[in-house]
Amino acid sequence: MRRLVHLQRFYELVEECTSRLGGPRRLSECTGRLEWPRRGVYYFFEPGEARGETGTGSRIVRVGTHALKAGSKTALWNRLSQHRGSKSSGGGNHRGSIFRLLVGAAWLQKRSVDCATWGVGSSAPPDVREKERSLEQRVSELIGRMEIAWLAIDDEPGPNSLRGFIERNSIALLSNLEGTSLDPPSSQWLGHSCPRPLVARSGLWNQNHVNENYDPAFLDQFESLAAKTNVQ
Repeated sequence: MRRLVHLQRFYELVEECTSRLGGPRRLSECTGRLEWPRRGVYYFFEPGEARGETGTGSRIVRVGTHALKAGSKTALWNRLSQHRGSKSSGGGNHRGSIFRLLVGAAWLQKRSVDCATWGVGSSAPPDVREKERSLEQRVSELIGRMEIAWLAIDDEPGPNSLRGFIERNSIALLSNLEGTSLDPPSSQWLGHSCPRPLVARSGLWNQNHVNENYDPAFLDQFESLAAKTNVQ
């Protein structure tokens, strides 16, 4: 199967890059004091989610990048810290992280709990944020347990960003939305409960690009970039 071969190569490249970084890092243990590249594409691995057809080890459950709009100044760690939430309070802001929003929505549905304000609006007053605080803390716990790896790509923000090319093709390759399911999520995966069908059906905490075709040429680009990753 063509996609299986490409997925196997993709994971080999991710493993090479991760090894050069000194191994994956648990997000809850990361801080801005670590040596982060300015820009890149990041990959999340979730406890209990293992690969199957493509080999051994953890499967990737989310892919992302940042600063795709021209003029954006967001750095890699800035984006990861938005997903992680506050290290001091354990809270966070799901209105600034679609990843947090999706995980929280799945948690609510799995436990048949209602939070009418979750995901509503781009901002919220203090009283609403206070009511959402315990759920934000739970989301921080869930995402904080995940491990991350990244591929440094320090290109300029814009619609033709190489980071965007690597991100969308990584997602399209990993997605099980169409065709044969490879490395499917475990039966316990929280994403099964996500009310967003694209998450549950793709097996990823992503919605964009899960229903697209991938360009195998991105693997050559990835290999070239991974070879330049600094050994730590």
